[in-house]
Amino acid sequence: MASASTSAFSKFLNSPVGPKTIHFWAPAMKWGLVIAGLGDLARPVDQISVKQQLSLAATGLIWTRWSTIITPKNYSLATVNFFVGCTAAYQLARVAMAEKKPEEAKSS
Repeated sequence: MASASTSAFSKFLNSPVGPKTIHFWAPAMKWGLVIAGLGDLARPVDQISVKQQLSLAATGLIWTRWSTIITPKNYSLATVNFFVGCTAAYQLARVAMAEKKPEEAKSS
């Protein structure tokens, strides 16, 4: 039983996307962008940078697709980039809704 768990750990350790490679550590560190995006949900809408959120949404979605094309396929990178894109898209939706509210008030 011990050799099975040791070989599974050894297999993970030496995998092409294991902790000995950048393919493991880059997505692990990129979760910081997701955490920062979630933290910005408390930020007032007028303080959100549309250009920054557009670039995060675009790169998040582009890299999500790219992560499934490259060799070795890096699903952890695809996952983190998907969430980067989603948090940025949500922030953009917040800005769009905030800008739409004054227009509705004027037309009433």
